[in-house]
Amino acid sequence: MADEILSRYRESIDNIDAALIFMLAERFKVTKAVGEHKAATGLPPADPGREQVQIDRLRALAKSANLDPDFSEKFLRFIIDEVIHHHRRAGADG
Repeated sequence: MADEILSRYRESIDNIDAALIFMLAERFKVTKAVGEHKAATGLPPADPGREQVQIDRLRALAKSANLDPDFSEKFLRFIIDEVIHHHRRAGADG
């Protein structure tokens, strides 16, 4: 017999995971448009100043949400690195 409480927790986790995937997909759709704009206007694919502002902002949000700021920074850094990779490819293709 399955544990009903565990099943409800797992269902919530599954819903959260699905929401995360859809949110990441939306984020990458927008950052793809940013990359295309940067390539078309000759802007560099990376913006270290903007990246640092975002990291600082999200570390503060993580603290207020009781989430480890180091984890949130690693997670954001992974996303930023992937976005820059896409922007560089857009610049090479454009």
